[in-house]
Parts: sequence; C-alpha cells; structure tokens
Amino acid sequence: MIFPVVALLALTVLRLVVAAFTPLSPDEAYYWVWSRALAGGYYDHPPMVALWIRAGTFLLGDTALGVRLFAPLSAALASVALAWAGAVLTGDRARGVMAAILLNATLALGISAISMTPDTPLLFFWILSLAALGRILAGGHGAWFLVVGLCAGLALASKYSAGFLGLAIALWLLMDSSVRPWLRGPWPWIGGVVAALIFLPVIVWNVQHDWVGFIKQGGRIGSLHLDRAAFYVVELLAGQIGIVTPIIFILVCAGIVLAVRHIQREHDPCMSLLLLLTLLPLPVLLQHTLTDRVQANWPVIIYPSAVLLATMAWPRLHRPAAWLGFALIVPIYWQAMWPVLPIPPKLDPSMKRFAGWAALATSLETTRRAEGATFIAADNYALAAILAWHLPSESRVTGTGLRWATFSLPHPDLNGQSGIFLRSKRLSERLPPAPWAASTELPAMRRERAGVTAEEYRVYRVIGPAPDPSLVTLPRP
Repeated sequence: MIFPVVALLALTVLRLVVAAFTPLSPDEAYYWVWSRALAGGYYDHPPMVALWIRAGTFLLGDTALGVRLFAPLSAALASVALAWAGAVLTGDRARGVMAAILLNATLALGISAISMTPDTPLLFFWILSLAALGRILAGGHGAWFLVVGLCAGLALASKYSAGFLGLAIALWLLMDSSVRPWLRGPWPWIGGVVAALIFLPVIVWNVQHDWVGFIKQGGRIGSLHLDRAAFYVVELLAGQIGIVTPIIFILVCAGIVLAVRHIQREHDPCMSLLLLLTLLPLPVLLQHTLTDRVQANWPVIIYPSAVLLATMAWPRLHRPAAWLGFALIVPIYWQAMWPVLPIPPKLDPSMKRFAGWAALATSLETTRRAEGATFIAADNYALAAILAWHLPSESRVTGTGLRWATFSLPHPDLNGQSGIFLRSKRLSERLPPAPWAASTELPAMRRERAGVTAEEYRVYRVIGPAPDPSLVTLPRP
C-alpha cells in the first residue's frame, strides 16, 4: 500500500502548484469577499467556505494559493478517510483504496481540489461523516455518533444540500433492523443535537435576514417547464457522465444494481447505507429538471458512496477507469495554468473563468482616471468581486444589488460622485436608471485572451445616488 500513499502525496503537491498558479475565478473572488465579512450565513450559502478562505489567507496572504490552500489538503485527507471507510463498509481494504483512487479520478474532485467553493468543505465533511459511520458499523462505541453529528453539522454549515446526509442517516436508522436498536440509546439523538447546534448560527443569521438564504435555495423550485424537461434530463445525464468520467459512471451504475441484488439476497447494513446516500438525492434532482437545469456540481454529494459501490463491479475496469480520469484531469490543470492547448473558446471552461481579468481591470482603471471618476461598480456580484481582486488599491470598487444589503460591508455615500459602471452584454440588457442619478454610455470593453474575446461589456459613466443599503464598498487584497 506504499504506492497509493506516495501517489496521493505527489497528486497533492501537483494540486497545490496548480492552485497557486491558476488565477482566481469570479466565484472564488466572491467567496473571498465573504471571508472579509464573516457572518453566520450569506445570501447564497452557509459560511464554511468563507472560514476556510479566511484561514488560508491568514497563513499565506491574499493570494490564489491562500484562498485555495485547504482545497488540495482537504482532498488528500478525505481520500485517506474514504479509503478507511471503504475498507470497513466493503470488508476489503483494497476496495477502499480503489474507491479513493476512483474518486480522485473524477473531474468533480479533480476540479474541487484546486478551487475553493462550498462544495470543497462539503465533500470533506461528508466523507468524514461516512468514515465515522463506518467506525460504528465496525463495532465502535455509540459515542461515534457524536463525531457523525459533528461532521454532518459542519457539512450542513458548508452547503444546504448536506441535509440529504442527515436524512439518509435518519432513514437508515429507522428502516434497517440491524441498526435500529441504536435509537433506543442516547448517542444518535445527542449526535443530532450536536449537528443542530453547529448549524444554529446559520439559522440565526437567516432569522435576522428574513430567511433570505433558505428562500434563495428553496426558491429554486419554480414554475414547471415540461417542454424543456427532457432536455434538462439529458443535460444532467451527459454532465454527470462527463464530470464523473465515462468508465467510472458505468461502474457506478453497475455497482448500484449489484448492491440492490446483494441486499435482496442477504441483509447488509453497509450496503443499505451506501445505497441511501447514493440514491436519496436523485428524485429531488430529477424533480428540479421539471423547472430548470441542474448544475453539474449539484450531485457531487453522491460521489463518495457511489464510488464505493462502483468497486463492486468489473474489477478489470477499475484501473482503466482511473487512468482515463487522470488523463482527462491533467490537460485541464495545464490549461488552467498555461492556456496553450488548441481548444475552441466555446469548449474551453478556462476561457470563461480565468481569461483576461487583469487586463480588463487595467483598462477600467485607465478609463476611470480619464473620466475623473471616483469609483468602479458592477451589479453582477461575481463581476464586482473579481474586479475588487484585480483593481489597484486606490480604486474604490462598489457592488450594487439587494444581495449586498445582507453583508456587513461599508455602505458608501456616492451622492453626486461619478463612477464607471460595467455590465456584461451576455447577461443583461442596457443599464436601468435605478439606483443611479444619471448615466452615460461609454465605448464597450472586451475581456480576451490572445486576441480571442471571452466576453464583451457595456461601460457607463454614472452619477452616484443618495446613500443606499444595496450599495457596498468591497474589500481589497
């Protein structure tokens, strides 16, 4: 087992290098803003990603690696935890190690391990919860439910979708006769209280902000679009085949079938737990396709248990599946750091996420000075955040929009001051009057790489309004 350990260490070093040399994406810059305004919750998600970024930048400063430091490290620790959990839950140490290898070979973990989003801590604490449950199934003391509750609470403080973890555990304890006796003792109940206490600050924050976080996520269930549902289902399926990689996806499907057959033949609490963790979120995801598309990263919570099931199927395909996954990840890493591969711009995610931000910020600063403006503003949260990351410190960056009213950030008095406002042509039409006292359109700008346009923007000279709670001054590196 020495080779897997050495390989994991080498992979972690590679991921640290990629994390250090890849520019921040707009979403990561937005989460970095969170880390400079710590709170019990945010408009979009619970606060764990902000805490991780704050810890990383405390150690390494406001750098790309500082923001992402705990992504490669947590992926390595989670891999060890999954291998251990797999050894217990499948009864085979080699299968546990292979499950960890397969998870690392998915594009989902490959990308999550070099970027910092709420999915990063979510996956980490989800896998630790699975490992603690494995310890209980291996004959551990009931106090291990406290660890389960701790990890489940931290997962829920990372992303609301961790609620499926608590639901799966509760159903497992209720439905599986071999583990139901635990409910007669105190430990599962105390574990649930621990999870609730950890999540309590998120609830309090939502109470203080009119439940905006819960409404934002619950509000994803919109009006039915049955005419698009088939397309969204196909898109979801294709996205998962791509992000899990094709062979691993086939192994997962086969593993689910084999696990169901295994349970039909003989009772196995380990298999019933893994099946619940894998299958429980799927009906909700499929229901969402009736209203809107499912983002490719949303099913990430099923991957740890899914790869454990995948190890049950066709062992001869395990190594080819891993090699294919890593073969796909390496060029993605390369393109993120040094975008020289001949990939069409529309098929190159690095073009949309990373290309041309520094040059765009330089052009905006030049325009600001030429116009005698005192601030630069944007109403798209991610655009405002990435500008705050790249613009020189003497430029004031203003975020506009109702979501900013929930942040503990300074509200500037821009009354009568002139500023430069940026808005993507792709995402929106021309600038509406509010909240600006006046506006004048200036020549458009482009964000590009090697002469290829990544995005075009409308630029305006605006006059600031009276103090407005939806206007905030963003922090700077």
